[in-house]
Amino acid sequence: METMLKINNINKKYPKFSLKDISFEVLPGEIMGFIGRNGAGKTTTLKCIMNLVHYESGSIYVFDKDMKTNELECKQRIGFALSELNYYPNKTIKQLMNVTKRFYKEFDQDKFNKLCELFNLDINKKLEELSSGMKVKYSLAIALSHHADLLILDEPTSGLDPVSRDEILDIFRNIVKNKDRSILFSTHITSDLDKCANSITYIHNGSIIYTGNKKDFINSYLFVNDKTNNKDLINNYISYKEFNDHIEGLIFANNKDKFIDNNIELKEPDLEEAMVFLERGKTNNESIDL
Repeated sequence: METMLKINNINKKYPKFSLKDISFEVLPGEIMGFIGRNGAGKTTTLKCIMNLVHYESGSIYVFDKDMKTNELECKQRIGFALSELNYYPNKTIKQLMNVTKRFYKEFDQDKFNKLCELFNLDINKKLEELSSGMKVKYSLAIALSHHADLLILDEPTSGLDPVSRDEILDIFRNIVKNKDRSILFSTHITSDLDKCANSITYIHNGSIIYTGNKKDFINSYLFVNDKTNNKDLINNYISYKEFNDHIEGLIFANNKDKFIDNNIELKEPDLEEAMVFLERGKTNNESIDL
């Protein structure tokens, strides 16, 4: 079976930021979360995949085909949506859809109408009249309406209320249930990935620090809630926060014995806890004096 997306050593330099040897792949049936703090390079990477940003070196293959030389063919099978939607603000959803559908041979008008109904989108409203959440829903409706095999989405649940986010995640799970389609989506809402992703790619300051199975990533760490306030173990943390009566932090799972011996509470972290403490680092543990 073909690989949905394979990125090999992509490099892109800007004056104050660079993507450095970005490599990962998305397999059929996979929902991959693309995580990292703001400015880490998520959107730039997605734009490189879609050939919206020209990178200096590396290669990108979509459906086992070189994206640069097969761009038009590959994009027929990709549903793509950026988080920012600012073009033609005076046009209605219906007008924009009528233009967009000309680019896709498999555009399904009935599916688009059903998605607009599901999302409570008024197709006669102008883009500038939509809330940020409604703009996200419009982008998703377009991306989902031409039977794409690979969805590449930038912050697709940003700005949505909890009920709408849950509806979107249900749609994602339904899309990949037959294992012949895949989704790559960037997000800072890590709880969404806890619910639906089976793999993650973690980018930090333009470099990939992890790509693979989500559960394997989580199992690498343990969250510490030290109510004994044992400062003798400080050097065993990846990073930590000190409170008046306890210490919270993250440790490598294979470093747990010292904490167990001291009867300190340990648990499996969720993605948010892991990401927060990994981003803090050992040099960022002191609180700011306000």
